[in-house]
Amino acid sequence: MTTDTHQTERTRVLTGITTTGTPHLGNYVGAIRPTVRASLNPATQGFYFLADYHALIKCDEPARIQRSTLEIAASWIAAGLDPERVMFYRQSDIPEIPELTWLLTCVTGKGLLNRAHAYKASVDKNNAAGNDPDADVSAGLFMYPVLMGADILMFKAHKVPVGRDQIQHIEMARDMASSFNHLYGEHLVLPEAVIEESVALLPGLDGRKMSKSYDNTIPLFSSSAQLKKLISGIVTDSRAPGEAKDTEGSALFQIYQAFATAQETAALAKAYAEGIGWGDAKQILLERIEREVAPMRAQYEELISNPAKVDAILLKGAAKARELATPLIKELRHAVGLRALASSGTPQTAAKTVRAAAASFKQYREKDGQFYFKLVDAQGSVLLQSLGFSSPKDAGLAIAQLQQTEVKEMADLGSQIVLGEGLNLVDVAKGLDALRAEMAEKAKAKGSNLT
Repeated sequence: MTTDTHQTERTRVLTGITTTGTPHLGNYVGAIRPTVRASLNPATQGFYFLADYHALIKCDEPARIQRSTLEIAASWIAAGLDPERVMFYRQSDIPEIPELTWLLTCVTGKGLLNRAHAYKASVDKNNAAGNDPDADVSAGLFMYPVLMGADILMFKAHKVPVGRDQIQHIEMARDMASSFNHLYGEHLVLPEAVIEESVALLPGLDGRKMSKSYDNTIPLFSSSAQLKKLISGIVTDSRAPGEAKDTEGSALFQIYQAFATAQETAALAKAYAEGIGWGDAKQILLERIEREVAPMRAQYEELISNPAKVDAILLKGAAKARELATPLIKELRHAVGLRALASSGTPQTAAKTVRAAAASFKQYREKDGQFYFKLVDAQGSVLLQSLGFSSPKDAGLAIAQLQQTEVKEMADLGSQIVLGEGLNLVDVAKGLDALRAEMAEKAKAKGSNLT
């Protein structure tokens, strides 16, 4: 069992950007700027990575992936990300990630992956076209959630900022971690999704979501002249100067709002109501974006012209990240049995150790709507299995009671628990004793009483 340092370490926050294109204003507002701001929080430890393995699922243009990796890394640094303050690395520089992907693959049900949004969308599209459901669906696309799970679980991330359309991936990562921990003991941390409600999708030149797929983007580090040309091309209605204009549904206004203060936004809304001309409104937007982006442009261009410098930064970040990844993958390899043949004694000795190993409770919900829990030892063997409870609160109360219960009192809970196969109350008691001892050690370490 590994030592739990959760109480003393900073909250780990992890974010990645797929390297398939040039960063645009939407990427900046939705991902780059908020993560740079979050990286300054002393209570958190940031993990920021370039998801180039993920890019291979979507893109078969090597030069584009290479260029995108450089542009995204340079954009993040130019926007204020300090590689010395955070873990900043390229996904493919961490060989432990694909190894963890395989370990997770072996505990992840195909049924779970069948429900992934990206895979289902491809199947639905094929069905609608009368094609084979899996036509043009690569194994990479199907396994995408497992790789994402490995990205998160590799560094025991506590929080993962995502859009609402990505919540499913975090839930899947939690399922994978739970499955692994159930089988092999408590090794992986279950992450939580953080939804940034304040970060809206930025509209593009045509009013749709700004996206490379729609070819409607405004590159973040366009030159001043190019930026002016692109903003001039933002679609507006035919209302002439002097006619009141609606802010709702106006792509121009929404882009401005993403950069402006509340006072600046209110001022432009007032100008809309008073009939500002579209040319003047676009000039205001240009000046506001330039005020924020122009100071970063020189550093971006310097980094773009010196890819060896960016490489060195990423490799240094990867070395720092691997100081965490290498020991964990070694621990996980040992847990699953990929270990020196003489390292764990005879099977008989190992079996005896299992009964005395620290145990843990796993609470979950089944398809019948009932709530259950298990008491499992460090190797994932079930010591005790509950019957169904109508609410998670009732299941939690039963767990709390068991944590304080002596063997002779367990009969009172007999209607709600079933012992693991071939076990008796003494086996369960040993597991509970080990659990209590571990809880006491944790309480002592953090200098507080258990509640």
